Formats: sequence, structure tokens, C-alpha cells
Amino acid sequence: KLLKGRGPGEGRAHLVHMPHPGADLASFSIPPSVRTKLLKAGFKATTDLDGVGALELSKDAQISREEALGVLKEVREGKAPASQKAANVSRSALDILHTTRNLSPIITFCGEMDGMLGGGVPMGEVTEFVGTPGIGKTQLGIQLAVDAHLPQIFGGAEGEAVYIDTEGSFMSERAFEIAEAFTTHVHKMARIRHDEATTAAANALSAEGIMEKTYVYRVHDFCEQISCIKCLPDFLDDHPKVKLIVIDSIAFHFRHDFEDFAQRSRLLNSMAQQLTQMATNRGIAVVIINQVTTKLNGASGAAAIAPALGETWAHASTNRVMLYWENKQRVARLYKSASRKEGTA
Repeated sequence: KLLKGRGPGEGRAHLVHMPHPGADLASFSIPPSVRTKLLKAGFKATTDLDGVGALELSKDAQISREEALGVLKEVREGKAPASQKAANVSRSALDILHTTRNLSPIITFCGEMDGMLGGGVPMGEVTEFVGTPGIGKTQLGIQLAVDAHLPQIFGGAEGEAVYIDTEGSFMSERAFEIAEAFTTHVHKMARIRHDEATTAAANALSAEGIMEKTYVYRVHDFCEQISCIKCLPDFLDDHPKVKLIVIDSIAFHFRHDFEDFAQRSRLLNSMAQQLTQMATNRGIAVVIINQVTTKLNGASGAAAIAPALGETWAHASTNRVMLYWENKQRVARLYKSASRKEGTA
């Protein structure tokens, strides 16, 4: 990358070789005070420094020019952490195909929605649900967190779930009610099949057990949200049975706490990369709940509902589902997917 800021050779572009795409800046020998300012300004990985010169970095992160030059020098001469190198080892297309086919999706228990999504919320991908207030986004998120525990013998993922609550909307009482209804339904399925294996799997389920293995994080601002997502890989290492991560909602803190939209875009892009890596590398499902905003048509002046966070965030998810009301019925429309055609449920 050619960084156009002025380096030691005043006025000349200087070549900075980034050690590895997306290497976390926390892995480099950068003073803590400088690292904190970089984080607040949205610089978390080496990719965030692509095309950024010393003067621009100094201004954006509010650090001295000497500190900015030191950061760029450290990144240029540093080495990528072993975990980052391991995450980018090549795999054959056939291996990826077999892995994908062996991953059980998170079943929603809504037949039409499962059909639209190809069997349920897919593993190894980021799926975003967008909708107006009151449409049931949080209820869907809690339902999916419970559904992640469905035993494999019933076609489920048989895992655990992480729920990141940014709005304070996660209600444990409601989650317990859903878990109770879920276990009742699984027992009914076992009675229909009437064999020892399904009966044993159903008997092993309980609402209390589901609640115990659903891990809830309450985050109160965008810094806590970024920190929580950054710490998730370590948590997942300690809890390998986690099959689902729900973030409800992704937009809340980023719609209210920002005036610098360039900084917001950098932070959101970095967060999207981390979530995609976790989904892809670990074969888990990541579900993002998003709010809506009003978008005006420049030509006609007509207003329309659009997902929050703008066009920059539109590329963050693999699948995008819009939830809305139609004739007093809730409708889900899949309008973005890498592997499924558009459809409604």
C-alpha cells in the first residue's frame, strides 16, 4: 500500500507493507495510551490503516505525528500473530462443500421461513433480520437462541447460544416461557416417533438447562459492544458447543453516540469482519437484529423504510431478511442471499 502522508522523506509517498490482512493492532507493540486512542478513532486492525498517512492518522486519532509514525513503523515491521496466520490457511473447495453440508441449520419451527432460508438459519454465515419496532425481532432472536439447543436427532444443531443485548430488551421471563414451550414441543415430537433414542434426547432437555446454556451479555455503549465482540473468540474457545450468536440490535449504540460517520463506518466494518470470521472459521450461525430508518427518494421525494446504518453496512451480512406487516400478518422477505433466491414467508 502506498500511504500518501509525509514520512521521513518529506513530501514523498512511502511504501508500507502490511504484515497480514486484518491483523489486530492489539498484537503489536503499541503503547496502551496510543492504542486506546486508535480504538476510539476506529483503527483496530492493519486493514484500517490501509491508505492512511502519518498526518491523517495523527489528526484522526488525536496523537502526535511522532506517535503516528511509530505506529506505522511498528505495523510495517511487525509480524502477524500465529492465530491470524492459522485462520487463513487455504482449504479445498470440496472440503468446504462437505463441511457446509454437514452443518445443521438453526430451525425456526416456522415451516415457511425455514423453507425460504433453505432449512433454517444457515451455519457459517451472517444472517440479518431487519424490521420496524413491534414486529417481533427480539422475540425471533430469543426463539432462535432456544432453538439452537434442539438435539441433532430431531435435525437441530444441539448447541448453546450467546445473546448480546444492546437495548435491554432481553427478558428472562419471556425466554423461560419460550424454552418451556420448546421442550414441550420436542417431547411431543418424541412421542410421535416413539423410539428410545428420541425419547432419551427429549428427556435430556429442560427449560432450566436451556437457560443455563444461553449466555447473555448486556452492553451499554458502543465501546462495550466492540469489546464484547472482540472477546468472543476467547469465550468460544472455552465454550465450543456454542452454535449461535445473536446481536440485538447491532444499530442501537451506533445510531445515537456518533457524530463522526467516517469513524462509525470504520468501526462497523471492523466489527462485521470479526463476525464473518467467527461464523466462517467456526461454522456457527451469527444472527444480527437491525432497526430501520426512513429513506427519501431524491427524485420523487417519497419516503420508504430502509435498514439502519446505511449502504456501508448493507454488505456486512450474507443473508438479509426484512420483517414487515401486510394485511395484519407478519411477513418475512428474503431479499439478499448468496445461495437462496428471493422469497417471502
